[in-house]
Amino acid sequence: MCNMQRVLIAIGAVLLLVGLLWPWLSKLGFGRLPGDIRIETANGVFYFPITTCVIVSIVLSLIIWFIRR
Repeated sequence: MCNMQRVLIAIGAVLLLVGLLWPWLSKLGFGRLPGDIRIETANGVFYFPITTCVIVSIVLSLIIWFIRR
């Protein structure tokens, strides 16, 4: 059970770090990559960053794979 707690704390720390660094990361193009969906209407905006989610998922999977190795 101790390992699961450490993993959850590490994931939380990474999410906190990314949230704090997001203004600078967005300047690199994250959130505006080709494949990200943005629909603007008169009533509002719908935004779903598919490509960004895939890249973040791959990076996190590789990090977890290296940690468990």
